Amino acid sequence: MNLLVAVSAPLLCVSAGAQEVDPPGRAAWPIFRGDTGLSGVAATELPRELELHWTYEAGGPITSSPVLSGGLVYFGSDDQKLHAVDAATGAAKWSFETQDFIEAPPFVAFGTVFIGSNDTHIYALDAATGELRWKKATGDKILASANAVELAAGPAIVIGSYDASLYCLDAKTGEERWVYTTDNYINGTAAIHAGRAIFGGCDAILHVVDLVKGERASALELGGDCHIAGSIAFVDGRAYFGHYGNAFVCVDVAKNEVVWSYTSQDQAFFSSPAITQDCVVFGGRDRNLHCVKRDTGEAIWKFKTRRKVDSSPVVAGDKVIFGSGDGRLYLLALADGAELWSQDLGQPILSSPAVVAGKVYVGANDGLLYCFGAPRPKPALDDSTPGSGSVSKDGAGR
Repeated sequence: MNLLVAVSAPLLCVSAGAQEVDPPGRAAWPIFRGDTGLSGVAATELPRELELHWTYEAGGPITSSPVLSGGLVYFGSDDQKLHAVDAATGAAKWSFETQDFIEAPPFVAFGTVFIGSNDTHIYALDAATGELRWKKATGDKILASANAVELAAGPAIVIGSYDASLYCLDAKTGEERWVYTTDNYINGTAAIHAGRAIFGGCDAILHVVDLVKGERASALELGGDCHIAGSIAFVDGRAYFGHYGNAFVCVDVAKNEVVWSYTSQDQAFFSSPAITQDCVVFGGRDRNLHCVKRDTGEAIWKFKTRRKVDSSPVVAGDKVIFGSGDGRLYLLALADGAELWSQDLGQPILSSPAVVAGKVYVGANDGLLYCFGAPRPKPALDDSTPGSGSVSKDGAGR
């Protein structure tokens, strides 16, 4: 790999005037990957087997990854709408229509849902009602989720666009605080830590941006075909991500150098990783889910599916859940990658799961949002009424 390094100010010095937003509690997953560092780790356990609790039918395929806050699940669809549904029942609450597909994950903060659309606009909606608060035009479609930071001037969101720019916008008004320009598309979500935004670009550069000034703090140029399409997880001073140069890497951001690189023979990595204390789990276009040692990148196990794995895995306790292009939702043992449970949804799963309070929410290309949870007790049969007590496949909220 052709590795060029450009070093600037150390990352881990906190930028004055910028504070991270409080992490979500156990009852929320308000951002793609679960927290502002995009770690992909849920604050809950999952049972060994899952049961379908409900489905919700949108008007088109669901690539957008769902998020959950305040008892509502939010997600976009190719029907051009952002949907809000009840997390317990799957009942529709409201929807908001844009002018093109919504493939980006929503983001919920400050009582507002922020969503980017392929129609080139960023929308801010009241989280409870779906009422439009403001919208902001960019130069191209938006596939990334927003992230949040508290600046001296007030709360702000940070979001990338295919116009090659990272925008910092006032969360209340949509007014520009600053715009940082790269050399190619920004497809992934920016992680936020210590007053910095950390993200990869299709320009094959790992960017670190000062959130107060909107200026480059450091950059690591990977070169060649190492376009970074997925979102970067930032944990304990290190960035973890895959790229189109057929490698998944760990970067020490303060030193601005690659710590380790895990390579694939001929397939790229698009899936964003889940980072635990000991391991890193990520999907590959080689049809595998990979688990490697966090400190060295040495392989621990890999699990073969029938199609590419662009869906990003979530670790919940001692298990990992993810979707595949083969249409299956898989639950594996984190320790050894053994399959515990799977469900064939019939269409590719490009959406990444949200995992909250023992339940899994995920969309699929069949246009359904699925909610899975622990198997529920079956009602006792009444001998006087044969067949009573049956439970429909879709549960209460279809």
